[in-house]
Parts: sequence; C-alpha cells; structure tokens
Amino acid sequence: MRTAVLAAGVLLVVSLVVYLAVGKWKNPFNPKELPQRLGVDIRQEANGFTYTQSHGGHTLFKIHASKVVQLKDNQAVLHDVKIELYGEDGSRVDRIEGDEFEYDKAAGTAKAAGPVEITLMRPGVAPAIAPKATPGKALSDKPKGSTLAVAAQAASAGEIHVKTSGLTFYQDTEIASTPNHVDFSMAQGTGSSTGATYDSKQGHLVLDRAVELNTMRGAEAVVLHAQHGDFERQTDICNLRMASADYRGGEATAVEAKVLFRPDGSAMRLDATGGFTLSTATGGHVAAPVGSMDFNEKSQPRHGHLEGGVTMVSVTRSGLRTRTVHGTAPTAEMEFTAQGDLRHTHLERGVEMRSEELTASSSASESDALRVSRTWKSPVADVEFRDTGHGQVEPASMHGATGVVITGESQRGRGPVSPFRLAADDMNGVFGPGSALTAITGVGHAGLEETTATGIKQTSSGDRLEVHFASGEAGIEQAGQGAAGQVESAQLDGHVILVQQSAAKTGIQARAEAPAPIRAWAGRAVYEGTGEWLHLTVNPRVEDGSLVVTAEKIDVSHESGDAFAHGNVKATWDNDSAGKTGTGGLGKDKAGQGTVGQNTVGLGGNGPAHVVSAEAQLHQATGEATFKGHARLWQQANSVSGPVIVLDRQRQTLVARSPDPAEPVRAVLLSVGGPGPGKPSQKGQAAKRATPSVISVRGGDLKYSDAEHKAVMHSGALGSVVAETATATSISNEVELTLLPPGNHAGKDGGPAQVDRMVARGRVTVTSGGRRGTGEQLVYSGESGEYVLTGTAATPPSMTDPARGNVTGEALIFHSRDDSVSVEGGVTKTVTTAPK
Repeated sequence: MRTAVLAAGVLLVVSLVVYLAVGKWKNPFNPKELPQRLGVDIRQEANGFTYTQSHGGHTLFKIHASKVVQLKDNQAVLHDVKIELYGEDGSRVDRIEGDEFEYDKAAGTAKAAGPVEITLMRPGVAPAIAPKATPGKALSDKPKGSTLAVAAQAASAGEIHVKTSGLTFYQDTEIASTPNHVDFSMAQGTGSSTGATYDSKQGHLVLDRAVELNTMRGAEAVVLHAQHGDFERQTDICNLRMASADYRGGEATAVEAKVLFRPDGSAMRLDATGGFTLSTATGGHVAAPVGSMDFNEKSQPRHGHLEGGVTMVSVTRSGLRTRTVHGTAPTAEMEFTAQGDLRHTHLERGVEMRSEELTASSSASESDALRVSRTWKSPVADVEFRDTGHGQVEPASMHGATGVVITGESQRGRGPVSPFRLAADDMNGVFGPGSALTAITGVGHAGLEETTATGIKQTSSGDRLEVHFASGEAGIEQAGQGAAGQVESAQLDGHVILVQQSAAKTGIQARAEAPAPIRAWAGRAVYEGTGEWLHLTVNPRVEDGSLVVTAEKIDVSHESGDAFAHGNVKATWDNDSAGKTGTGGLGKDKAGQGTVGQNTVGLGGNGPAHVVSAEAQLHQATGEATFKGHARLWQQANSVSGPVIVLDRQRQTLVARSPDPAEPVRAVLLSVGGPGPGKPSQKGQAAKRATPSVISVRGGDLKYSDAEHKAVMHSGALGSVVAETATATSISNEVELTLLPPGNHAGKDGGPAQVDRMVARGRVTVTSGGRRGTGEQLVYSGESGEYVLTGTAATPPSMTDPARGNVTGEALIFHSRDDSVSVEGGVTKTVTTAPK
C-alpha cells in the first residue's frame, strides 16, 4: 500500500507539473495577442525571434523561435520554439521545446502537431536572472512561489523530462489535452499514459487510460498501473481507478483509490473503496472492502484502517513443510514506524487466525505425513511486527483480551486426530521465524484441554497459563503425540484443577466398565511434552473415583492416565459413597439389602479407608493403586502395613508385599467378641459378651479380597507367619482370616470388618500362657473364642501343658473364655511330674 501510494503521488505530481506548465505558458503567450506581438502586417518569414515578458522588473519567461510565419485566415506558425519559464522565487528554470506550434485564431486553439519536450529542473541554485536571486546560493526547500514552483520542487530530486505529441490548447475553455502517448523520465524512474486532459480553470487533471510508472525503491523496481486517474488542484485530491503497484513480486490493488496531497506534493491520506488487496512474493495476501491510510510529511505511512471484513492469508514453504495462515476480522488498525514499516496492528469485533502446517513424508508413503493446525479466536487482538530485513516484516507477538481461545489438532497420516484447546481472559502469543507461534501466556480463567492419540482427554484450568510449542517436525516428534503433538511444555499456576478421562469403551458394558475420571487440584501444574508428564506441586491432590491422594508432588502421565505421588503420600477413599457407578463403596441391591459396590477396596468396613506412604502409583487402565515406602492402610480398627501395598479396585483386592524380613507385612484386625467368662446363660437371660479383641498377623505377603471378605497372609521372605490374639500366638506357613460380611453378621454384636474366623496352616505352633501346641492347622473362632488345633493321621496335634504334661488327639480345643482344653478323638495322655 505504501509503495502504491508513493508511486501514485510521484506520477500525479509529474503529470500535474506537465499540464501546469502548459497552463503557465497559456497566460503570457495568449493566442489572441499572438498577431499583435508578432506584427499584424507580417505575412512573410521573420527569423531569430525572441520575446521576453517581465513584470515589476522581473523576468517571467522568454520565448525563442527561429522562424515565425503569419498565415492567412488568422493562423500563424512558429518553428524551433523554446519557451523558458522562470520560477517567481528563482528556484528553477523550466523549458518547453517543440519543432512547430500552430495557432488558429478562429477556432481559438493552439496545437503542437509534432513532438513536444518539456524539461523541469529541480529547485537549487537560483539563476542570475531570477527575482531576488543570490548568485551561487540555493534557495529554501520550501519556496513561497506559485503552485507550479511548489509542485515542481516536490516532484523530483533532479530534472524531469516529458515527451508527448498532439497537444491542443482550447482558448475558450482553457483546457489542454492530448489523445496521444505521454512519456516522462526523472531520477526516480520513468512513466507513461495514453491520453490526458488538463482544465486550467478548474485545476482538474485527467489521465485517460493506461497509466504506468516505473520507479525504484532502494534497489528494488516498482511498477504502478491504473486504468484511469484524475487530480483536483484546488483540493489536492487524486482519484485512481483500478490501480495496482507491483513490487518485489508482490502487488497492491484498489478498485477506487482517493489520495489527498499536501501543498508540497507529499501524500497525506489514502482512501480505498470497492475492494483493496495486497499480495507479497512470499505468499502473503491482505484484502478488505474499504481501507484508508495516513502519511507523514515524507509520504511514509503512519496509520492505516481496514474495515468491512478484513482477510489475511500467508503461505510459506520450506523443504517438505508448507505453512498456511488465514486470518479474519471485521476491522483492522495499523501503525507504522517513521520509516514506513508496519509495527502494530489492532484487530477487533471478532478475530480469528488459523494456521495449518503440513510436513510431507520424505518417502512415497503418505502414512508419515504430519498435519498440525492452530486457530486463535478472540474479540480483540493486537499484533506486533518485527523487521526481517529487505523491507519485510513478520509477526513478533500477539495479544488478545476479553476471552481468548486457541484450538488445534495434529494428525500423522491417516491416523487418529489429537486435538487441544487453550483459553484465558487475557493472552499473549510469541512468534518465531516464519510466523510460527512458539509460546503463549494466558491470565485469568486459564485452561488447557488435550486429547491423545489413544483417546485420553485431559482438561486443566488455573489462574495463569504459560505454554511453549514444539517447533518443526523434529520438535513435534520430541514432544510426543500428547498435547496434540504440539505442546513442548506448559505451566499452570494458581488454583489448578485437572480432569483426565480415559477413552470411552464400546460395547454393551462400556458404560459400566468405563473408569472414573481422575481429578486433581494443585497450586502449580507443569506439563512436559517429552514423555507427556504433568507435574503437580504446591499442595497437590488427586481424586481417582472415590480415592483421594495428597503428596508433596504428583506426576500424571498424559499418555496412560497414570498418576505417581511422591513424598508424604496420604490417600483416602470413602466406601460409604457407594452406588455411584465407577466410584465404589457400599451399594444397595433390588431388595434394598447392602451389597458391595463396584471398585470397592478396604478391610471389610463401610467407612473411609486411609493410606500413608512415601510414594504411590495410580494405574488408570487397571484401577490399581500401589503405595510404596513404609506404607500403612487402615479402615476403622483394621490396618495393614508393609513396604508395598497394592489396591486393585476392579477386582476388589488388596495385596501387601515385603522383600525385607526386617520390615514384614503386618495386619491388625478386630475380632468378633464372644460370650464372656462364667456360667452359661440361663433360659430367658442374655449371656454376657466379651469386648472384641485384636488379631495381629505378620508375614511376607498378604492378599485380601473384599468380595470374599477373606485375607490370606503367606510367609514369603519371613519364612513364617505369626498371628497374635489376646490369648494366643501362632506360627505357621500361612494364615487365612475371614471377616464378617455386611448385613449377615454371625453374632449379635458382630459387625463388618471384624474377624469371624482365623485359620493357620502348615507347621503350626501355637502358644498360650504356658501351653504350647503343634499341628498342621489351627482354627480360631472369634464368636466362640475357641482354638481348634488339628494335624494329620501320621502326625496328630499335640499340646504341652506344664501342669498336665503332653496331650494329643484328633483335635485339641483351647477355650479362651475359661482357659480350658478339650481333646477329641484318639486321646493319649502323658502325666508329667509336678514341679517340686
């Protein structure tokens, strides 16, 4: 636009000077006075004619002719004519030369039938004959002389040469015109037009058609074309129709262009209507129905305005990569530097900028082709530009306000599409080389939404968002397929909330089997594209279904949906939140009875369960939660501790493992209380009940099934399992504990999470008080408080009592309520000697 306007200004000023010169010549060389000035009675040749016109002692012009012929019918012919016109302030001398001029008094016309040459000189050293001239001294750059002098001075830095033919001046209308070709040349370049008319009364210049100017801007050529042009001297307004300027392989066009000039000939304002376009050699294109531009004293643009629906398109290619940028806005305001370079653009009333980058495959296969797109939408936007050299600019930054949304997606070949979305109240974007968006910063209701190629969707929000995008194919490959394969790193600060949902499953059971979304809260969230990890810090908290985890730091994998907690891990899940699909807990069946809910894990209780550990892993696909490092889980009075505790919420199991004998797995469970000591209850009387006791078991590994309400402890790395009750201690290869199920209590005061039965198996040794028994299986009933020790046919159980000696039988029953022992089947008794 700047180049087109400057070129149009030069062209019109040059053309104006030409016809102003003709108008200037008209007054001192009035055709009506020509016979009197040459001599009315002259009818033959007069050689060596010179005529000088002066006013107030100052020379205005000189006319030289080698021959003047007075013809019949009031016609005269001048040969070898040279007219010298002096500027009133002495700033220049202009010349008009022609081989022959004809004057027709009856028609009131003067014609130069042959070629005419006009030379306009640049104001400089004043001629000695000029008024107020000081020899050897140049006059001011702002002469106060006539319009001709001012226009001539502003037209060129050197002489201007004009050539035309068929020039006709009409005396009555004071209009000069030619239908022929007009050529002109100057220091800035050369130009031409076909047909021109100048109305000296109205000061109106018309260039009929085929207007062209060839000039230079620095080392680059500029070509201006227009179908038609006209200039109003009184208003200094130039109108161009179907104007275009070619520059560096680009083009600027306007259907209707109006240019307002200052008195010194510099452009002041341009108004374009009917459609304005600007195309560059690098693939850029700007278009708007209406546009305007203001210029400084050097005809350099300083402010521009586009409206009616602005469109911007840019296409760049580099190797296998092609980037296309398309933008729209109802209006655009542009600001320029003092040198006329674009520096700032303000867009409003709904801005949309879309970029699409396609990296073709280096092989013949299309499966490796990568497509990446981004779209910026905001009510308003401000773009800052930077100079890239050689008169080219590119976006440096972009600022949006009152709600900004950036969406994008990437796709490898015909593979799945990975979309992403960024949003904030106020957002700043930074562009790298080639107009590639490299980073954004958003403030206020900031959010990031991403979907991986595997279908995992992650939505994050916070007070402030900072995102860095991957650059080029290598950068996108390094960033991975998460974050639409585009986000290299991102950081959210302040009231961060994260929701991560796995891909929806298909099939009849899809809804029932869909895992619950992971939700997280933190003061800060940092995303890294390499490995696709989201790091949560500053009091992070993760909620996975009914499980809530807090730690010093929590890492969430965008690809798998897994979460990893580090440092001071605390986890809680509430099994009372049952009945919610995918959240676990205690639900209700059709009959209204209590049932174990989906994805419930605990130690048989209905209340919340808690875990503490050094680290934790939450596996989204399997529903497992693994706690490591001095892990301890408890629910009501029951607890499990060990180096590793694994919860499988889909299978409703708990597994605790220990590879280190120094840190065994420990389980502490509440046992059902039985009848109290004393006589059996009489009819109609309630038996006295004992307070529930605690069973402590330690071993190498423990597995608990919530569906079966059964826990099994194996010896593992410890070599044996030790179980302790209030009245006895057993050592065996394994211990099985059965808890009371909800709603089906074995005893009146029994409740869920209480041990109803304990079975120790394999090389069992039991001690109670002074007694010691051995066998293959020990069964303890919490309701009755009895221990039943059995063995095999080859090795029956035996018990040693310090007071009664050794006892064997098919079964040995120890009654903890009254401290008695019963022997059943095949009794053998050995009496020991009582101590002295």
